[in-house]
Amino acid sequence: MQPIAAPLLQWFDANKRLLPFRQEPSAYHIWVSEIMLQQTRVAAAIPYYERFIAALPDPAALAACEPDALRKLWQGLGYYNRVNNMQKAARIVCEQYGGDLPADYDALRSLPGIGDYTAGAASIAFGIPVPAVDGNVLRVFARLYNDDADVMAPATKKAFTVRVLDQMPKATPGPYNEALMELGALVCIPGTPHCEECPLADLCRGYAAGRADPLPVKPAPKAKGKVPVTVALIESEQGLLLQRRPARGLLAGLWQPAAWEKALTRDELTAALAGIGVQAALDEPLPPAKHVFTHKIWELGGWKGTAPACVLPDGYVWAAPEDLAEVYPVPNAFGAYVKAK
Repeated sequence: MQPIAAPLLQWFDANKRLLPFRQEPSAYHIWVSEIMLQQTRVAAAIPYYERFIAALPDPAALAACEPDALRKLWQGLGYYNRVNNMQKAARIVCEQYGGDLPADYDALRSLPGIGDYTAGAASIAFGIPVPAVDGNVLRVFARLYNDDADVMAPATKKAFTVRVLDQMPKATPGPYNEALMELGALVCIPGTPHCEECPLADLCRGYAAGRADPLPVKPAPKAKGKVPVTVALIESEQGLLLQRRPARGLLAGLWQPAAWEKALTRDELTAALAGIGVQAALDEPLPPAKHVFTHKIWELGGWKGTAPACVLPDGYVWAAPEDLAEVYPVPNAFGAYVKAK
């Protein structure tokens, strides 16, 4: 393969998007943006990024943030383990590195929630000559080399990473990594790429072979298990009944309407609520909804009702509308019934 850096960087200079985390490319800004973008499209992530940075401008602020306030800032992005790990990492950064992310790949890689790709993205801030290989970059290199190896296999990713590093200009690793990501996001997209706009089309073996569209090769996704979830949307004069999820596991520590991961009849749900001291009148069935997680699908349903305000056990609260909007982070899984504020 001929060198790709020169035409790639020329294209990037002329076509890169003006994104907020590129205006001030500090290591902290890049870290926050890359964690957000792991499961979120750029356009959707930008307002969250701007709000997050305004509230928590540096690792010290992130480390000190109260957990519910932190999850509230993240509400709507999902995959809350990402922000929980960010806070753990920020505390280590403050304790061990004086509040600044370390300019060292191995040190970055050792922090909670930072893998090979995110540590590699640090090259953008620090100029470290290491690759940042995400799905966009894997797709670009599968097509460039006309390689139909399974890009989800660790051996394939390792081989592609070697190719990325071989092509990296040692003087400008950051712009090179950014340019590859941008090419995959704007031109070498999944499905049918915009090969007519690609600065590497003349070098691309997949394009020459007429095989760009089906590359890269990925295994068929595994079927997700379906889990019934019965929701009780109960209002009192003090607000909406919320339940805190366990400190570990799925949606750890977030707040939700009272819910049980099983199918309950109306009478069974009434009895379950009575078990926590809530004497509810269930008036209206909730419309069916579903939420897709990485490994399973919640099939939601339940009842809407009212109850007299009462003293609740630990882990339950009556949330007034203003507190629901500002204090309690409710995951999108319950978005059909409780809208994120």
